[in-house]
Amino acid sequence: MARQSPNRPEAAKPSAEEPLAEEQLADEPVAADAAAEDESVSQEPAADESVEELDAAESAKPEPGTQGRELWDEARITPVEIALPGGVGLTLRAYRLSSTLTPTEMDTDEDDPFEARQRAADARAAEHEEVIVDEEFAALLAEGDADPKDRKSSDDADEVVEEPDPADFADEVDEKEDEVADEEVPMFLSHRGRLLAFKSAESLVSFIRSGAPHDLAQLDTWTTLAERVQSSDVDPLPDDRYELDLVVENLRGGHDTWDLSLLIAAGEVARDLGYALRLKPVILALSPGSPLDDLDESLRSAESGGMGGFFGRRRLRKIGAQQASLGWRSIIGKISAAVDWRD
Repeated sequence: MARQSPNRPEAAKPSAEEPLAEEQLADEPVAADAAAEDESVSQEPAADESVEELDAAESAKPEPGTQGRELWDEARITPVEIALPGGVGLTLRAYRLSSTLTPTEMDTDEDDPFEARQRAADARAAEHEEVIVDEEFAALLAEGDADPKDRKSSDDADEVVEEPDPADFADEVDEKEDEVADEEVPMFLSHRGRLLAFKSAESLVSFIRSGAPHDLAQLDTWTTLAERVQSSDVDPLPDDRYELDLVVENLRGGHDTWDLSLLIAAGEVARDLGYALRLKPVILALSPGSPLDDLDESLRSAESGGMGGFFGRRRLRKIGAQQASLGWRSIIGKISAAVDWRD
């Protein structure tokens, strides 16, 4: 018996006195089935062609993130996610040789460590260039008898002083220059000492393509990145995701609850931000020998495991949780104040 739609009413059954009608009804399903089979066969190639077209389109379409990973490696720029008390922001970070970078523009601060270093260097250079003239020599100059040769004795005139060969100091000078030139320093998507942070990948890509001024524009690979980057490419790796908003809470929980990887990663990004944005309080708080630097060293030793990890955990016990949380609260406050949220 032929299959009917559930919404279709049931047909009247034929009587036994009408065999011809019964034969015609029996033949109708067969004809209908044959027609349906012919129609399905005729449509099979079209269905196969559509499937092949869809497969070709999907294969030609790049997978999200695959193109981006290669692009970030080529540009040597990395997307970074930083969670702060004010929200989670996306930005960019790069490492380059300090000799190839122009520091971020910002208003001159008398307490700025970079400006202070330059002022000290200028003062030392000025001292070497200054000529000191005593009163006796000044009097001789006035009389016209201040010829340096006249001040030498006859014995000194016969002496020949050998000047040192500049080649003897060449290696020392080259080593110092190489040490300075090979130093890689961090830089972020920032402008005039403010970190530019975005709450969505779309807004970050829109800014990258806008041509607005920022510190990363000086990189030789920036143009390539700006032309090719897509919002689907902005997917920071786990090692490039930092949760600064959890640091203070974790430290307050006590030594037994400290998350070593969380605190170590926070120290890394805080140092990078302090240097790139010229945040003097952050630089000083994490400088070598400071309490928070000792905390960082102990955390790294504890995470390493073995005997070093044992002694590292012992040193952590001696560090006050309250002092550490207060110190980090100040650092996160300084960093948060230097963030420019763009959306």
